[in-house]
Amino acid sequence: AFISPIPDICSMWQWTSTPPGDTTLSVQMNADTFETATRSALVGGTTTVVSFAAQAKGQSLAQAMTDYAVRATVGALTDYAFHIIVSDFEPPLTEQELRSLIRDGHRSIKVFTTYNIKLDDQSICDVLSIAKEEGALVCIHAENDGLISWTKNRLLAAGKNHPRHHALSHPRLAEIEAVNRLISFAEFFATPVMLFHISTAEAVSAIRSAKARGVPVWAETCPHYLFMDESELDRPGHEGAKWMCSPPQRTVPDQDALWDGLGDGTLSVISSDHAPYRYDNSGKLSAGPDATFAEIANGLPGLETRMPLMFDAIVSNDRLAATDFARLTASEPARIHGLADKGNIAEGFQADLVVWDPFRKVTFDANDLNDNVGYNPWVDRTVTGWPEMVFLRGELVVEDGKCRAKPGHGKWIDRPRPGLSSDIEAAKEYREASG
Repeated sequence: AFISPIPDICSMWQWTSTPPGDTTLSVQMNADTFETATRSALVGGTTTVVSFAAQAKGQSLAQAMTDYAVRATVGALTDYAFHIIVSDFEPPLTEQELRSLIRDGHRSIKVFTTYNIKLDDQSICDVLSIAKEEGALVCIHAENDGLISWTKNRLLAAGKNHPRHHALSHPRLAEIEAVNRLISFAEFFATPVMLFHISTAEAVSAIRSAKARGVPVWAETCPHYLFMDESELDRPGHEGAKWMCSPPQRTVPDQDALWDGLGDGTLSVISSDHAPYRYDNSGKLSAGPDATFAEIANGLPGLETRMPLMFDAIVSNDRLAATDFARLTASEPARIHGLADKGNIAEGFQADLVVWDPFRKVTFDANDLNDNVGYNPWVDRTVTGWPEMVFLRGELVVEDGKCRAKPGHGKWIDRPRPGLSSDIEAAKEYREASG
């Protein structure tokens, strides 16, 4: 058996009632509840999730957090924390509420630079300033909204509306420009920034250069960028909709650059970016069976498959060192996000462990997951290495694929201090030295 030394994973699980997307937001519904999603996470070897708590337009941050906390208290099987999604920044109320939530232990914030929940640059600067003063990490979906909208509109006008055209509608420059802009903001404010789901080689290079000169920037990527390319979208009919996500999957050279970034520390985390939309009229096809790519919800399920995929690549196939598997899926996520007693095997840490059968081969089926999405985007892919037992706080919660935990078993994780405390001080010193 192979025992994951640090299996507490900060999986960036997205669960919103009004998900980000280009159109038809009022009827695109996430399929998962806290119960179904966290059961899927546990069976896949994930003991801790950091869920997005999304503020709807016109809703107070305090009310949004209360709503998500109630759902999690009743349903969560894993331990959990929240990223506060700020989508409607209205001073002074939003500022007051955000400061209060940070002080209450919610030490990470999520903002978007695209979709209809995006913040403008001035509001992002407001959030960064508050985060710096209060001690919080700002996590960002970094794509240039104007470039995406311009490209999308011209594709649709030309009749190019199939799911395969989704990749064209999110030019790689959209990510590259936004990543460089947000690196500049992080440098100006000397405030830690986490760039989510990086997909391009150029973004990896920009992040590497920024880190080398002391900018407090961190970044992560996901399995669908490491193992998939844009050809996944070019399938018969509308099948490609199942694989649509934003940013879209890119190219094999981009995959190689992402792996290089994971190996040298440019990228610090491998997350799921779980976005549970069913392939039916409640989710992906809410605008009908012939929906254009602009009407299809973006995202795919990933909570249950992420750890087996990464174990297979890193441990079984030696893509990186076995210690990198622990670093990228546990110790760094826990450190970055302020999960003080997670992410390590040592005195004072919680006994979250995963026991792996390193020789077991499993081929994914079309619908074999414990979430409520109804399809597996990794169908027919075979992995070597499988989580046989999962322990949460010392208690056996999964054995041979069977989940023993009950809804409400999970506990909220208070984060009284920002995860990057020492890095924040380093950033302050860097700013003072550079004037």
